[in-house]
Amino acid sequence: MQRLTVSTSGAASDAVRRHLPPLVSDGVAGKLFAKDHTLWGEAAEEESSKRLGWTDAHDVSRPLVDEVLALRDEFLANGVDRVVLCGMGGSSLAPEVIARTAGVALTVLDSTDPAQVAAALADRLERTAVVVSSKSGSTIETDSQRRAFEAAFREAGIDPASRIVVVTDPGSPLEAASRAAGYRVFLADATVGGRFSALTAFGLVPTGLAGVNVAALLDEARAAADVLAVDADENPGLVLGAAIAGGEPIKTYLGIVSDTTSIEGFGDWAEQLIAESTGKDGRGLLPVVLPIDAPEIGATLPDLQVARLVADAADTPAVGDEIAVSGPLGAQLLLWEVAVAVAGRIIGINPYDQPDVESAKLAARGLLDEQPAPTPAAFAEGGIEARGTDDVVEGRTTVASAVDALLAALPEGGYVSVQAYADRTRLMVLEALRDLLAERSRRPVTFGWGPRFLHSTGQFHKGGPKVGVFLQLTSKEDIDIEVPERPFSFGSLIAAQATGDAQVLEAHGRPVLRLELTSPDRDATALLELLRAI
Repeated sequence: MQRLTVSTSGAASDAVRRHLPPLVSDGVAGKLFAKDHTLWGEAAEEESSKRLGWTDAHDVSRPLVDEVLALRDEFLANGVDRVVLCGMGGSSLAPEVIARTAGVALTVLDSTDPAQVAAALADRLERTAVVVSSKSGSTIETDSQRRAFEAAFREAGIDPASRIVVVTDPGSPLEAASRAAGYRVFLADATVGGRFSALTAFGLVPTGLAGVNVAALLDEARAAADVLAVDADENPGLVLGAAIAGGEPIKTYLGIVSDTTSIEGFGDWAEQLIAESTGKDGRGLLPVVLPIDAPEIGATLPDLQVARLVADAADTPAVGDEIAVSGPLGAQLLLWEVAVAVAGRIIGINPYDQPDVESAKLAARGLLDEQPAPTPAAFAEGGIEARGTDDVVEGRTTVASAVDALLAALPEGGYVSVQAYADRTRLMVLEALRDLLAERSRRPVTFGWGPRFLHSTGQFHKGGPKVGVFLQLTSKEDIDIEVPERPFSFGSLIAAQATGDAQVLEAHGRPVLRLELTSPDRDATALLELLRAI
């Protein structure tokens, strides 16, 4: 089995030298795996006392394997070989990296974009099983997606109960409703928070049904736990936690680079785990998913710590001022969870709450209820309509000048966040904006697809240091889909989510520029051309 190894150099090694000895002498690793809820201080005890089930999820989840495989065989026997996952945040990010790394097809629907929903509904419905994953059962995106698939199955003459599988917490409203509807239900461990749930039913059910060897994944985590639970200088979880959070001063930005690793899409999962766990009380770590040739790496930013995922960190140790991490996926999922728990202790925050996530949800629900008229555009250039905070759009007449104003608002130590409320399966060209803006700003730039980032880095954007500026991209699709038995459509839902989040950011004093692509395929390319010409 591939070795689980963490190598450090430069400032990361200095951080380890400072923090590793007290972590070991305080017995942090042993206490963590003994589920000691006092590790993060008195204020965190209530929440942490009910959120430490992730430390033995690799064992607790083992009985799921045979149940999942039996259902998969049943589906295959009936000609059902396509699996769609409807979920958000921790319910979708871990399954996606697990399936991609295994090379297994899994359609992840973690969007309310009507074009992306329509594409998922139209693809081989007669061969499709749908996994609906939600801890609370009240997540508006997942509830809406479930309703859309139920209606599509009925219209096609397919009994939804024969195709829909539900993953939720015991006692949730979704459990009761699903059992009443005759759906297959898998219950997750209620003592595991969403972003720590990779090795629970939320990570294992959809990927196991899709064809991943989930037993091997648990084996990898089990072997890692034997090392991660030991209070020793060689504990990779303690080393990684100290390296990412122990800088003096703390390095706010953690650049995650997939270099020679075979793990696919790991940064997107780690993004939620780290940002939502640490970004609060005006502090925290913001993961920045970087390509190997990212402008930020060459810029030698003093507040950016680079962590590379490599094939073998023992054979190719960290150089310069970086961290190198290697190991099989199951082991790394547990490793990074341990590291984030350790980082929370070092920073002095509760890694298990997310106090600022709910604000955007409430704003979106308010807009759905009120259905206000759209705010007039400050200006339009071609098919791109611009709105935003006054300091960014007032007096501007071009996209380039508005982007210049947004970047001019960057404070010392700041970052740029690009948030695309659009079809991520079709408009991937927008991801090129990240490197363009990083080159221009010489600062870290994150890119998130909306609304899924609201369940991820959205916590840091509102609860972390007040140093972000925000470029919000929205798309006006020709297609829309009504949400069955709800007084809104997917188009109005995603618009409310974008507008609501912008309002919350503005209320927090963050500069926001919103660019709406009225013809998304055409305007996405036009936007890139406009910014390349600056």
